[in-house]
Amino acid sequence: MTESSDPADLVAGLLRLLDVADGGNDHFAGARKPGGVGRVFGGQVIGQALASAERTVPDDRPVHSLHAYFLRSGNEDFGIDFEVMRDLDGGSFANRRVVASQQGQDGKVRPILSMVASFHKREPGVEHSEDMPLVPEPESLRSEADLRAEYADRVPERQRHMMLEARPIELRPVESRHWMGGPPREPLSHTWMRAVAPLPDDPKIHRAVLAYASDMTLLGTATLPHEISWAKGNMMGASLDHAIWFHDDFRADEWLLYVCDSPWAGRARGFNRGRIFTREGKLVANVAQEGLIRPLTKKSEA
Repeated sequence: MTESSDPADLVAGLLRLLDVADGGNDHFAGARKPGGVGRVFGGQVIGQALASAERTVPDDRPVHSLHAYFLRSGNEDFGIDFEVMRDLDGGSFANRRVVASQQGQDGKVRPILSMVASFHKREPGVEHSEDMPLVPEPESLRSEADLRAEYADRVPERQRHMMLEARPIELRPVESRHWMGGPPREPLSHTWMRAVAPLPDDPKIHRAVLAYASDMTLLGTATLPHEISWAKGNMMGASLDHAIWFHDDFRADEWLLYVCDSPWAGRARGFNRGRIFTREGKLVANVAQEGLIRPLTKKSEA
């Protein structure tokens, strides 16, 4: 989250970004990304909202699900205020609502995200789980950072900074990315991901980092069967909502497999699902998101 490309610096910057400041009366302040330009990354807002909600819940009740709606685009020029409402503190569950608000360029403060999160005290129960698909090991794959450096000259110049920016999350895709070209294909992708440097042992931090990373690679899955992508400049894309179900413990600084698919697209929207497995094959989270994938057509010259 700094200009440095050192892995330890990148992760330290991510942790500062997700470490919301307590403003009192269940309000928390989310910092802006240093050097950030343009629209706030959706995963940042979700990660900060989750961190805010978890500050108000006892440690023995980890989050098991969150459902968020993106109301407006966030602006990197300003910090974000998170207001937490304590809807339930029951015997086994707790529930929180979070509204993220931000000042706009006109000086007015408006909500940019609303989220509901549920927390569940651990208890035993029956178990079953979907198997992890067989994919190449991460060590056999090239990092997305290397691939982006190789393909950056193929995307519009205004997007190259984003392509080449050093990131705190390392991605190693199994399939080619949409910005690498190639024909339309099945809306399915597999990506190994992890923080680029070790994280503290606090499980809350690992959940916040996973929430941050879960917004990566997901929306683009719905564009794979079609000749549209942000890299081609012929699509307007934006996340509309985002849901995560946390099933079990994990470390976000160890390899996790993110399996994304899109069962439907239409009416300028695409629906995407994600499953997150540990390297050992344990299913630890499910993700769902619908996003705007509005095709753009060039205006005819007069």
